[in-house]
Amino acid sequence: MNVVASTGGAGVRIEVDDIQSGALHPRPMPYVGRFVFLRVDDRHAGRSLLRRLLPAVEGGFASVDPSRDAWVAVAFTYQGLRALGVPQESLDSFPLAFRQGMAARAALIGDVGESAPDHWEPPFGTGEVHIALSALSPDVGRLEKALERARVAYQDTPGVQVIWRQEVRQLPTGRTTFGFRDGISHPNIEGLGLPGSNPREAPLKAGEFILGYPDETGNLPPMPSPDMLGRNGTYAAVRKIHTKVAAWRRYLRANTSSAQEETLLAAKMVGRWPSGAPLTLSPERDDPELGADPRRNNDFLYREHDDRGFRCPAGAHIRRTNPRDATIIGDARMHRLIRRGTSYGPPLPGGVVEDDGADRGLIGVFIGAHIERQFEFIKAEWVNDGNFIGFPGEQDPIAGHHGGTGSVTIPEQPIRRRLQNLPSFVVTRGGEYCFVPGLRALRWLAEQED
Repeated sequence: MNVVASTGGAGVRIEVDDIQSGALHPRPMPYVGRFVFLRVDDRHAGRSLLRRLLPAVEGGFASVDPSRDAWVAVAFTYQGLRALGVPQESLDSFPLAFRQGMAARAALIGDVGESAPDHWEPPFGTGEVHIALSALSPDVGRLEKALERARVAYQDTPGVQVIWRQEVRQLPTGRTTFGFRDGISHPNIEGLGLPGSNPREAPLKAGEFILGYPDETGNLPPMPSPDMLGRNGTYAAVRKIHTKVAAWRRYLRANTSSAQEETLLAAKMVGRWPSGAPLTLSPERDDPELGADPRRNNDFLYREHDDRGFRCPAGAHIRRTNPRDATIIGDARMHRLIRRGTSYGPPLPGGVVEDDGADRGLIGVFIGAHIERQFEFIKAEWVNDGNFIGFPGEQDPIAGHHGGTGSVTIPEQPIRRRLQNLPSFVVTRGGEYCFVPGLRALRWLAEQED
């Protein structure tokens, strides 16, 4: 394969054609998708599977061909690399967080109580998840075509078992189970040929997202060895999140006196209106035209437009997880992630405030070159604590695990409002840390010998 390189900053060359297309590409809109977890019971079978999978996995994304707007990605847990027979010296070169796995680090990232690993859906956290396949496409036809080779490969390989499968799709409303447009933000990554969604965001160094290139510190991120294995790879935190939509609606209704107030309170907690229009640009009312315009719906900064949070509260979900240029403790650019959420399960019918028992929520994939500095930092410091914005003890109103005792501050004039007794609106059903290798690394893994 010819590796096509593009020029990043300071003469850095990015080998885009060696990076899995499905790893970093923004999610299509609309979308359908599938996640499949595999267990490798025999390393020779696992390597055989990889050799058969290789034709289904493409690299490069500098230009988008609508007729091929579907991507298959393959990733491995630490236990999966062990099951494939990767040499111990290479296994030991991976970062501690990846080697330990998400379940072992649950308390650090706030997966406690009903979200603790003891309550996770099998096979999450059991050590049996070895290979994670994912595919996203704008429609079922292209999804099935993209997955055809992969499906034949894992179905016809003895010694490899399918142990979990999850279908995802955009809901008929085009929004999340909570009723909000998502998939709006994507970082501007230097040298990749993928434009960011915020024209005001200065490009981030490729090493924040891809191994083998300088990151925002000017250094190379720690990379597993040999270089053939690590270069052009990245890490993905994969999580299944159940959403308590009925509890969300009940809380909004109990703390407002009209439907209009419900919508405003929900927007203050999220940071956007249901249409996707940001509060920072439209503080008084929803603006569906703004929300639907990809040229404008992410075109803002906080310090410039709303540094004190009177429009979008400092504790709102989107502002916590991506503070942009807001005045905070720390440097937001050091903790940027690619976030890709996809919905599963049926929507709760409009107006229903009692739980119907259905499993619904999102499969979240959080991608970056530094598990601890990016995903774990955001979860521990920004989602589950408020020190960085001056509200110690307050958690993310949407993603925090409140247990009925949470609170959130909404700046208002003349007196700020403080919501009390927040329940948890989401429950972690499982998670895994995965390594997403480059295409040459996939070949290296497939060609390992005992």
